[in-house]
Amino acid sequence: MATGQGWAGRFFEDFEVGDVYRHPLGRTVTTADNIWFTLLTQNTNPLHFDHHYAAQHEFGRPLVNSALTLALVTGQSVSDISQNAMANLAWDEIRLPHPVFEGDTVYSQSRVLEKRESRSRPEVGIVRFETTGFNQEGKVVITFKRTVMVYKRGHAPRIARLAPA
Repeated sequence: MATGQGWAGRFFEDFEVGDVYRHPLGRTVTTADNIWFTLLTQNTNPLHFDHHYAAQHEFGRPLVNSALTLALVTGQSVSDISQNAMANLAWDEIRLPHPVFEGDTVYSQSRVLEKRESRSRPEVGIVRFETTGFNQEGKVVITFKRTVMVYKRGHAPRIARLAPA
């Protein structure tokens, strides 16, 4: 039986300006997700966790916490753009053009905007991305730019792997 190595993510050398990565996993946001995230982050706006209150609001139902939308879409992008990150350097220009509701499924993609060598760390480079999240109807729910310090090939810490049986 053959054993192959799984996906290990991209390194600095793998990125080219203009590349677009359609992240493979979507995620349906549940009521529990929204309430837990809201409570964990101590967000006290009842629009996220009080269905009676939210029913009286313009949208008539709870809105998903926008910080959850940012965290979810960032997480969806990790396997493609920051699996081998040394550090996130910035999130910029976060825009939320359409609300996310409980029951919506969020998908995302990222485009490489620019890349450069690090001036202070020869083992990494810096890559800037624009990431877009959209719902099951194709409506854009979030856009942001993220700057990531990414390891060059051969410089990332090793991940422990189980020995074959």
